Amino acid sequence: MGIGIAHVAALAGFDVKISDIDQEIVDRALDRVSRNMDRQIQRNRITPQDKEVALGRIQGGCGLEMFGDSDVVIEAASEVEEVKRQIFKDLCPMVKPAAYLCTNTSSISVTRLASVTDRPEKFMGMHFMNPVPLMQLVELIRGIATEEETFNTIRALAHKMGKTTAAAEDFPAFIVNRILLPMINEAVYTLYEGVGSVKAIDTAMHLGANHPMGPLELADFIGLDVCLAVMHVLYDGLADSKYRPCPLLVKYVEAGWIGRKSGRGFYDYSGEVPVPTR
Repeated sequence: MGIGIAHVAALAGFDVKISDIDQEIVDRALDRVSRNMDRQIQRNRITPQDKEVALGRIQGGCGLEMFGDSDVVIEAASEVEEVKRQIFKDLCPMVKPAAYLCTNTSSISVTRLASVTDRPEKFMGMHFMNPVPLMQLVELIRGIATEEETFNTIRALAHKMGKTTAAAEDFPAFIVNRILLPMINEAVYTLYEGVGSVKAIDTAMHLGANHPMGPLELADFIGLDVCLAVMHVLYDGLADSKYRPCPLLVKYVEAGWIGRKSGRGFYDYSGEVPVPTR
């Protein structure tokens, strides 16, 4: 997600800094941004000059001190609340008082994350969709202390990146994942209960509901670990049994079968064509 955000921000004319825990990870990220822009060139969405200029705007490194003069910092770490909270605790002393802080969380309370910072009034959720260069939407989530000026500034930033925004209240999983992830979880239950195979479920929803891809294929694309994390947030935050994660989803994550990024999920990606695993 951080790679995609850096990509669209640089193409929109912003100077961008990206940081991770290891320089090798940063180098791979910069290479991936370059390759993703090459795909846009092939599709005539940008020019080679656009790519050259945009890449020149991106600086990569390790450590949070590099954000000392940044106007906006967007956190895009794993969907684990303690990881995100620690990042913001470490970040606040490094950035100037006027800087805005945003989280790309897809489900975690923005108010809780803001509470560990020294500027909850300048903090909000900025939830990009994946893959960021292709998906049009950014969900904007106010925490309880977010000021209207902060909201307007970040909304303008998203619009300058070419995105359409939707405002969501700070409830578990917001709008998109509040609706999408229970659907995916129900698809996993449908598989778990033997109602249909992986192929049958995905074909049915792809052709029967006109979805661009089936829910199990989409789960693999998102990452089954992320799907499970969001379902836990919904189940814990809303205390409703309809959000209970499917045991099969739990089992896949425990096995390390978390989708495309691991090479195996509801499909096996080791060959040229993905093959259903059930």
